[in-house]
Amino acid sequence: MRNRAVVSVIGRDQKGVVARVSTYLASCNINIEDIEQRVMEGLFIMTMLVDLSDLSITLDELVMGLRRIGEEINMETTLRLAGGPPERKRVAVLVTKEPHCLAQLVQDRDAGVLNGDLVVVLANHPDLEPLAREHGIPFAWAPSSDKAAHEEFLLARLAEHKPDLVVLARYMQVLTKRVIDRYPFRIINIHPSLLPYHPGSNAYKQAWEEGVRVSGCTAHFVTEQLDAGPVILQDVFHIRVGEDALEDVKARGRALEAKVLSQAVQLSLNDQLVVKDKKVIFRPGRFPRVAAGAS
Repeated sequence: MRNRAVVSVIGRDQKGVVARVSTYLASCNINIEDIEQRVMEGLFIMTMLVDLSDLSITLDELVMGLRRIGEEINMETTLRLAGGPPERKRVAVLVTKEPHCLAQLVQDRDAGVLNGDLVVVLANHPDLEPLAREHGIPFAWAPSSDKAAHEEFLLARLAEHKPDLVVLARYMQVLTKRVIDRYPFRIINIHPSLLPYHPGSNAYKQAWEEGVRVSGCTAHFVTEQLDAGPVILQDVFHIRVGEDALEDVKARGRALEAKVLSQAVQLSLNDQLVVKDKKVIFRPGRFPRVAAGAS
């Protein structure tokens, strides 16, 4: 079987990048099997599928060479090996009382759709412990009435379980700066509105009372600014003004929240999200999933 890898290059667009990287790979006796590139708002993204079967230097030397080129052209260069089963990332889920988003993540994991391991569920209420335990996921909770104590609880448990990604599955608390800074652009939240409209609490109630005809939900990275982090995905549903009760709107929204959050989590687990200038840009995604290798 061929020894393949994916080489990614990301940074501000400039001339000669493709030639520079391709020439270096050729000098290492590497064959480029496929290449995909795009420029979005001045950001250059290139992904190469390469064959390392006849590599003329060591893998470490190859990684160092790519890193050196990246430094010289001020771009991020990574190499990911396809020499084994994909490395499954560790996911911590934070919840309060609503089960729909956690249930969707569990369902997707069990169906093999979610390419990650749910390593712990942390909460500020005990309500969802049965759901987590039933599916073999460790569960811990601490009340959030004492904000400082709850922060310490989260930091300690997250440090214990070492997640690659933290998912707020309708976790109804605002994370502190200490928690956010520990996991920069590695915390995903689902908000029940089309941000930047209707931020904060009671978003569906706001939409229903205002008589809007379209609402939706937003999966976004968490930053210090409440409900203002880079948007990953959004989707919409229609409101029948004068016919739908508030509970109808909430029910329609919950079904969409679960779907959109799960899709955003999967994109993150597949390393398809790039945050640049407060925006999320998708990496090309048609190459095969690969195991995380040297980078």
